[in-house]
Amino acid sequence: MTLLGRLLKNRRAGETHTAWNLPNLQGPEQLTLTSEDFGDGDTLPLEQCAKQIGGADLSPRLAWTPLPPGTAQLLLVVEDIDVPISKPAVHCLALVDPAAGHLEPGALSYRQPGPGVRVLRSTIGRGYHGPAPIKGHGPHRYVFQLFALSAAVDSASGTTPVDRARPRALLPAITAPVLGRGRLTGVYER
Repeated sequence: MTLLGRLLKNRRAGETHTAWNLPNLQGPEQLTLTSEDFGDGDTLPLEQCAKQIGGADLSPRLAWTPLPPGTAQLLLVVEDIDVPISKPAVHCLALVDPAAGHLEPGALSYRQPGPGVRVLRSTIGRGYHGPAPIKGHGPHRYVFQLFALSAAVDSASGTTPVDRARPRALLPAITAPVLGRGRLTGVYER
């Protein structure tokens, strides 16, 4: 596996196709997203990583600054922007009730989501999927992006229920104006 990582060393999805850069998810960058588990640009703890590499697939504790008035729903997107494919891999996609105020560790679990959390499909499955980058590929950045939406997300393209939509169909179909947004990046390397 280390050889594969070295062969793909210069192949990375990059930020261009992240949720952050979608035209419909633009908005003021007035939210500060933080975690007690890691700082922006710091290494993610092993417990937040995938079980296959010895982690617990435990989503981190997340908190944010006060939300803009009129926030109806929060959209949380976690993407690996260094995966060696054309677009970032969505490791978690969730809708959060603004009344939640913060997320406790494990709140993004598919089997037992935290209060006010609605876990959606990701590239990998449902719920939070921690880092498990290819050995030898170098550091991978996992970008936690939080969007304060002025209306609830009900469907992907008018007909597909939000719970069944794939991330790459759902994210560009969101029409609710973004009132504020913030991001936090964790790093992991094998």
